[in-house]
Amino acid sequence: MESIPTTATGKTAILGFGNPVRADDGVGIYVVDQLKRQIGEPENISIFDMGTSAFEVLFQLKGHEHIILVDAATNTGEPVGSVFKLPASEVEEQIEEDPMVFLHSLKWSQALSYARKMLGDDYPENIEVYLIAIESTRFNVGITDAAKQGGDRVVNLLLEVLKKYLP
Repeated sequence: MESIPTTATGKTAILGFGNPVRADDGVGIYVVDQLKRQIGEPENISIFDMGTSAFEVLFQLKGHEHIILVDAATNTGEPVGSVFKLPASEVEEQIEEDPMVFLHSLKWSQALSYARKMLGDDYPENIEVYLIAIESTRFNVGITDAAKQGGDRVVNLLLEVLKKYLP
């Protein structure tokens, strides 16, 4: 996988999404928790546990040059724990200009579309998405071993990319 370039003045934000009481859906949160344990929070890297608050994406993008989103993906047809990396432009969802859109139920892919409109020229162009294939979103605290292995692969990929920016 390609590395994520970060300039000396640019900040990287890593946003993990998921619901920790919906089994494997919590894998994005698992990834950011592991990153925080391993690297702390260096000055040039912001790590956010976003939970299920996609609308908050709008506020975390500003001031960051590079954004990494980590989340679970269902119905991929791939084994649980498989990792997919893609640019945000491939998953960004356009939503209609409808004043009745309920902002509390936005998905992060929709929030990116709003952020692009709201931030204009300040919208970071380098946004990457890591998706981890999952199977179970039943009510259960904790993720399965297979999802954890996928999460660990993403942690290791991100550590490899970020290590040159760490003290």
